[in-house]
Amino acid sequence: MDTGLLVLRWVAGLLIAGHGVQKVSFRLGGNGLAGGTEEFRRDGFRGGRLTALVAGGSQLGAGLFLAAGLLTPLAAMAAMGVMTVAGTVKRHNGLWVQNDGYEYPLVLVGTAAVLVLTGPGRWSADHAMGLTPWPSWVQAAALVAGPASGLLTRAVLHRPYAAGRSDHARAAG
Repeated sequence: MDTGLLVLRWVAGLLIAGHGVQKVSFRLGGNGLAGGTEEFRRDGFRGGRLTALVAGGSQLGAGLFLAAGLLTPLAAMAAMGVMTVAGTVKRHNGLWVQNDGYEYPLVLVGTAAVLVLTGPGRWSADHAMGLTPWPSWVQAAALVAGPASGLLTRAVLHRPYAAGRSDHARAAG
């Protein structure tokens, strides 16, 4: 079981971290911070550059912490939050990823939830520091706060375009 959890943490954590790197740099096929900023603007989010930095930094940090099995409930909570936001952006495309749907974010939210419930395993920083098992109230809080923070972020930062706004006004907005 510990080997399986290690592989799960590495795969999911490094993919989430890589997603964050893409948001803020040209590495791993990213479009730099300007590209990440434009992506959020196209998706209707306020905050531009700051939103891209926070999202990219959250994905990078959450992913690396998950991969290491370090503060796993907190890392999983952050991963669930940013991937919930991604899922809401893709929701209108349906489930399947071949239609740019929310399948991939949902898999990562589910994976993070599994790691909260199972713990990171014996080969983790949490285990090495004597932090496991995490109390059930910490697990419950992470499972609720992760997706809830993503939905709250979406509600606060998303701005639906007003009817009649020109493309130029939307791009500037």
